Amino acid sequence: MIKEISKHTGTFFLLLLIQVLILNHIEFSGFINGYLYVLFILTLPFETPKWLLLFASFAMGISVDIFCQTMGIHAFAALCMGFFRPYLLEVIAPREGYDIGVKPDVNSFGFYWFLKYATILVLAHHIVLFYTETFTFHQFFFTFLRVILSTVFTLILIVLSQLLILKR
Repeated sequence: MIKEISKHTGTFFLLLLIQVLILNHIEFSGFINGYLYVLFILTLPFETPKWLLLFASFAMGISVDIFCQTMGIHAFAALCMGFFRPYLLEVIAPREGYDIGVKPDVNSFGFYWFLKYATILVLAHHIVLFYTETFTFHQFFFTFLRVILSTVFTLILIVLSQLLILKR
């Protein structure tokens, strides 16, 4: 149990550092931003209690907000992602259910399942993030283009990180 907590704490800080030191400084034409920190929320174990999932999601989001000075936008988007995660997992659950101690990753459920799971949650996160950031529907399609391009870029980062972990 202590080993799992320390492993997730290490993942939290590693993804936070990658986000604030590297990815926040990479922006392609104002359209594409990578948000690898959502991988922390995606890969928490299935049996994580909902209150802990929401707390961890909020902690990750507010940590990114503190470093980016974005006044709670990432916290709100990460919290929404953490809120929707259990419901999505119920919808895409295998017929026999999830085993205890298994994490939602490429190793456990395969590439297609993980890509579907990650795409839905990352898209939801990005919709909340970018539309909260602009706080208007005046440039709806411009913002939607940012959502789609950033979702694709974030998914590429997530898949690459999962493949690197798979190789180890």
